[in-house]
Amino acid sequence: MTTNVLILCTHNSARSVLGEAMLNHLAVTLGKNVRAFSAGSAPGGQLNPFAVEALTRAGIDVSGYRSKSWDEFAGDGAPVMRIVITVCDSAAAETCPYWPGSPVKVHWGYPDPSAALGGDEGKRNAFELTRQAIGYRMLQLLALPLETMTNDDLQRALTAISES
Repeated sequence: MTTNVLILCTHNSARSVLGEAMLNHLAVTLGKNVRAFSAGSAPGGQLNPFAVEALTRAGIDVSGYRSKSWDEFAGDGAPVMRIVITVCDSAAAETCPYWPGSPVKVHWGYPDPSAALGGDEGKRNAFELTRQAIGYRMLQLLALPLETMTNDDLQRALTAISES
């Protein structure tokens, strides 16, 4: 059975998209039955060009990604999530919709790379470092025996990853 993971950030244009793309890429590469999605409470409508650039430079196809509302994942017919990860502090503080299936929730916060100093080059560096940091945690997630873990065990493991 596929483990569905929803990654949330307010605008769904940068960090959550980096998470979705990295998790999907790594899951395919490692042959894991995991599928990532991303969304936001107030989607910006387009992907941050620095996020797209960081992913493209890493060899990840971004053609199917878009900024979307978390409402797409709260209604009938939406994929049932096993895990919901917030990646920005503002999304973590918001009241989320009801997620069918009562997924395990965890916050893995990252500073906003869009706010990096140093002009475009500073932003490029910040986005690349954020992509790498998110990728590292996604590798840790993929190393877990997701198929056999209880939700309590999964919650403990994901919280431990957030502290590493």
